[in-house]
Amino acid sequence: MWIIYFPTSFYYVYLSIKARSFFFFSASNPSIETGGMFFESKWKIFQLIPQSFYPSTIYVDINKNTPSIVKQMEAAKIKFPVIAKPDRGEKGWCVKKINSIQELEEYRSRINIPFLIQNYVDYPLEFSIFYYRNPSRQKGLITSVTMKKMLTVTGDGTSSIDKLIQNNNRAFLQYKRLSRISEINFHHVPGKGEKVVLVPYGNHVLGAMFLDYNHIIDDALTAVFDNLSNKIEGFYFGRYDLRCTSIEDLKMGKNISVLELNGAGAQPAHIYDPKFSFFEAQYVLAKHYNMMFETASENNKRGIGYMSYQSFKKMKKLEKDHKLKVNTL
Repeated sequence: MWIIYFPTSFYYVYLSIKARSFFFFSASNPSIETGGMFFESKWKIFQLIPQSFYPSTIYVDINKNTPSIVKQMEAAKIKFPVIAKPDRGEKGWCVKKINSIQELEEYRSRINIPFLIQNYVDYPLEFSIFYYRNPSRQKGLITSVTMKKMLTVTGDGTSSIDKLIQNNNRAFLQYKRLSRISEINFHHVPGKGEKVVLVPYGNHVLGAMFLDYNHIIDDALTAVFDNLSNKIEGFYFGRYDLRCTSIEDLKMGKNISVLELNGAGAQPAHIYDPKFSFFEAQYVLAKHYNMMFETASENNKRGIGYMSYQSFKKMKKLEKDHKLKVNTL
């Protein structure tokens, strides 16, 4: 990450001087802790989003035992398989697909921090959509659309999944972590042309390929996210991670399920397309820093203060202590 962000960090310093605060990001989304730069609560963000736009989700406190969690799930009409993830975390940290009560018990015993359980959404397409709107306006911009290709291997009729993973130029990097996933049968030999999804969610850190889909941005798509974003109080700058049934439905606002909404710390993920150059990425990141600055500055004029150094230091310590509580998953 430091390699990607080091060049644009100089521009960030320049914007900080203009804002008279290194923590101006905190005012970009006033309704989200730290503006969504770090250690924000996913649960609190979901409370801002209209319920029809995201899958059934519950918050699980650390003192809950497995039977009481199952009762919570039943009350919320959540059934296995589910996605479990820390309430506060990023970049796929401790995200896990859980298929049974036994797997839930193992996850609960190791996580040691509050987490969310969410209905698994099996829509075929997963996208990240970055949205920006000046607080003084009703209409915004979609600045990045990324299609996420799940980490997958394709059978040749003779090789085991173990061999296919080792010969795949992305999957082999995840070999150690994949070897701990019980539902992957490493001895199975898939048929020729058979696709096997190894990681069922689109996270770059966990091996998904990100593809630049900015070509689908148009007035219809923008209108869908203007409509949704205007319903989310205090949100102006960030990225929707979602699943949908098709691009056509996405542009009509149909069959969309928001898996997460990320604030100031989110990236315009299309820069990770293998065809995207490092220098193009720097330009895109700088543009997004400027959008964040404009949003934060406008909110600051409206009376939203910037985070203090003391608050920043306190939140960073809480974040560090938080991660130390988790046993290896």
